[in-house]
Amino acid sequence: MTEASPQEAAVLAAIRDNPFVGQQEIASMLGLARSTVAAHIVQLMQKGHILGRGYVLAEPARAVCIGGAVLDRKYRARQPLVPETSNPVDGVRSLGGVARNVAENLARLGTATTFVSIVGDDEAGRTLLSTMRERGIDVSQVSVTGERPTAEYAAVLDPAGDLVMGLADMSIFDLLLPDHIDRIWPHLASAGWVFSDCNLPAETLAALIGKARTAGFRLAIDAVSTVKAARLPNDLTGIDLLLMNLDEANAILARLTGRSMADAQDAALGLQKAGAGEAIVTMGAEGIVVAGMEGIRVFSAVAAASVDMTGAGDAMIAGTLHRLMAGDDLYAAARIGALLGAMTTETPASVHPQLSDTFLDANLHRITG
Repeated sequence: MTEASPQEAAVLAAIRDNPFVGQQEIASMLGLARSTVAAHIVQLMQKGHILGRGYVLAEPARAVCIGGAVLDRKYRARQPLVPETSNPVDGVRSLGGVARNVAENLARLGTATTFVSIVGDDEAGRTLLSTMRERGIDVSQVSVTGERPTAEYAAVLDPAGDLVMGLADMSIFDLLLPDHIDRIWPHLASAGWVFSDCNLPAETLAALIGKARTAGFRLAIDAVSTVKAARLPNDLTGIDLLLMNLDEANAILARLTGRSMADAQDAALGLQKAGAGEAIVTMGAEGIVVAGMEGIRVFSAVAAASVDMTGAGDAMIAGTLHRLMAGDDLYAAARIGALLGAMTTETPASVHPQLSDTFLDANLHRITG
């Protein structure tokens, strides 16, 4: 968040001492005009120190996740898939969406997290909101609309659990227009990190990235898919951390290359050249490439007894952000993220049901050897 001026800091101190204090009382205490106090309070909201009316104060370390909230349906084939005919599967329903998954992972790790999205006025939307509240996520900034249904995603998995085809009804996110960023700005300005996926419309992503260039928070963005990666602007300045796989990186850089680690390193450096402060390019079972402030490093994938790959990338993002907020550099944070991603593949759930900071610490030996 942006630093307060001396008079703003004095007003903020008075509010901290008594959150129910009135503007005239603050004015009398500080020898200021009431109109001056009112102006300072507006500035404190814009800078992220106050979240809204009633003097709700910002928490010192908080993440905001913006983007997809989705009802997931997974269909795992019992035998090798045969096209153009019926295939026997085992089906399950769960909650998903990249930003929603990242938010839940962060909350389970103990990071104070606000989620920003839009859901339909339907049973799926109500289930998403109630479940996220139960898991300690602030959903006060999620909009509810009757115009479109809650987003749904269907994943068809092969017998090994690898994704064969994904089907997505995400049209509801077209309603998240740039003015939504302005409405929630105090919540963004007060965050340490803001994470967005590319489920947002291109103009909304551009507005968020543009405002982030002069804001106090740091911005991380995940591409989601090669199609949605195209929603990012050509100038990536304002993005502090950009995360994507090699195909997505090649799509936005208009590159036609192979699929080696060397290609991934070139892509990560290309993202930095396009304006991103730092970048992570993932290569699945081969590992990750991290382009940070001190150069580029390659890390091998963490060994895992994988049963389902869904949610692994989202967990990697959350683990990385969680450790960045704890003070790690990107290289150390990304290794923790890779561990959490691997751990998530070892459960059928999109978010590891046992996840906590203690559980993560108990598995650190898997990357320290």
